[in-house]
Amino acid sequence: MTTLADVVSVLDRAYPPETAQSWDRVGLVSGDLGAVVRRVRCAIDPTQAVIERAAADGVDLLVTHHPLLLRGVSSIAPSVSAKGRAVTSLVRSGLGLYAAHTNADAAAGGVSDALADALGLTEVEPLTQEEGHPLGRVGTLPEVVTLAALASRLARVLPAAAGGIRVSGDRKAKVRRVAVMGGAGDSGFEAARASGADVYVTADLRHHPALEDREASGGGAPFLVDAGHWATESLWLPRVKALLDEAFGSTDRPDRVETDICTLRTDPWTFTVGAEPPGGDA
Repeated sequence: MTTLADVVSVLDRAYPPETAQSWDRVGLVSGDLGAVVRRVRCAIDPTQAVIERAAADGVDLLVTHHPLLLRGVSSIAPSVSAKGRAVTSLVRSGLGLYAAHTNADAAAGGVSDALADALGLTEVEPLTQEEGHPLGRVGTLPEVVTLAALASRLARVLPAAAGGIRVSGDRKAKVRRVAVMGGAGDSGFEAARASGADVYVTADLRHHPALEDREASGGGAPFLVDAGHWATESLWLPRVKALLDEAFGSTDRPDRVETDICTLRTDPWTFTVGAEPPGGDA
């Protein structure tokens, strides 16, 4: 039989917890290491809906990108907070939860590699180092394209999200060297510029840091593309599934583990209205 300890061992080797950033909280959140695992589900967020669906579907382990308990809590009573409701649901259902966050960002084959591969980048290397571990990637497109064409390529390879893809720069500008960082990427502006990137693809770009970066670039490269937090990280999920399938999914195994990817969209945004066409003046 395959135990939770067996699955955790494979995940820890692929995404070593010690490579997570010091502020992060990764690894096993709930579950008995001796418990038998027959079904694993991969998801970005351990929301209440994701947990309840997994429990109803007979899932034994949720592997998520985002931690459930990233910040300290003083109570896990379900009547007090959403975190309490989530923890209670996990424990009551016997559902294990494992999170690989910034350690999955740093890992070879991790979140940013998935984004780089989806864009077809070659000669890929780390964008920067944080606390001694690589974050983000930078590489080269097979050919020069316009900024608008790159954004359109992103729209094809990423799951659709309400926020769409926001771009700062001349849509006709030529780009080839591309820096990427799945998830929130405000911290990567200087690294993207130092890497010689023509464009920086990331998410969660706030007004003031983004505006200051565009001022620093004089309106030129590196241009900015905000492709959405949930969307840019979702490309990693098939890789986690493939990792577990390789380790435990052989049909010859009597203790074969079934895996799937959560179909619930956990992007918090549900719709937008009044988006301004490109090139308008305020």
